[in-house]
Amino acid sequence: MQRFMPLIIFGLLVVLLAVGLTMDPRLVPSPLIGKPAPAFELPLLNGEGVFNSEELKGKITLLNVWASWCYACRQEHEVVKQLARSGMNIVGFNYKDKKQDAQQWLAQLGNPYQVVVADEDGRAAIDWGVYGAPETFLIDKDGIIRHKVIGPVSDQKNFDDLMAVVKEISGDNL
Repeated sequence: MQRFMPLIIFGLLVVLLAVGLTMDPRLVPSPLIGKPAPAFELPLLNGEGVFNSEELKGKITLLNVWASWCYACRQEHEVVKQLARSGMNIVGFNYKDKKQDAQQWLAQLGNPYQVVVADEDGRAAIDWGVYGAPETFLIDKDGIIRHKVIGPVSDQKNFDDLMAVVKEISGDNL
């Protein structure tokens, strides 16, 4: 039995690895769901002041984490603009980006955000549990995180899941 132990351990590791490879990393639940949005105060991308987490209260808000270097952010941008046109309050959270690149990206593609904050070093994003861009958080009127989308909201399943929670918490009133 002792001589088969390395083979048994190897077999168990192969099984665990195989199970892990079948899992979708976007399905990792956020520990922030149902909790208040993490406190932050960040400069506005346009350089005209600061924005803090208290300002997320009062209306349903999407906090959209994006960057000019992010290909998937470009993919989802049209959907973000459509959501803004529908009346959704959207805060842009520019992540680990150069200010000039982000401003140029918005000038070129259009700016759907009511406000854009700049997290140049990514420190505030750590408190939000951001893995990378794009990610989107749905925050209710009380400042509680109700849903998180990892990946582009332009993905049909991501969009449908997000809109179901929006409808649930808003009663169709944004």
